[in-house]
Amino acid sequence: MTSVWENLTVDAQDPSRLAHWWAEALGYQVISDKPDEVEIRRTPDTLPGIVFVPVSGPKEGKNRLHIDLRPADLEAEVERLVDMGARHVDIGQGEVEWTVLADPEGNEFCVLRERQE
Repeated sequence: MTSVWENLTVDAQDPSRLAHWWAEALGYQVISDKPDEVEIRRTPDTLPGIVFVPVSGPKEGKNRLHIDLRPADLEAEVERLVDMGARHVDIGQGEVEWTVLADPEGNEFCVLRERQE
């Protein structure tokens, strides 16, 4: 027997704001927006979703789990995300072929180059 990946849960000081930010960043839809939980998905019936739940304090330290995005154009996508409120961060990655950004609440994520196969 195996499990089905239902969602990824993200702690947020302002779950609705952060969920709407990620929905725009990913081209997802807000499925549910309640005070104790906001969920986004690619489509209402497509799993997994991302659920944002409230926490009282700000994020501390580096994420132990993060999202990697792979756009067709890394530079254009980084510019779009920064224009939306993301910021460049240094987590000790050194010289790499991807860009590390943080969302408006400081959650790190990577924007990768187009896959070369």
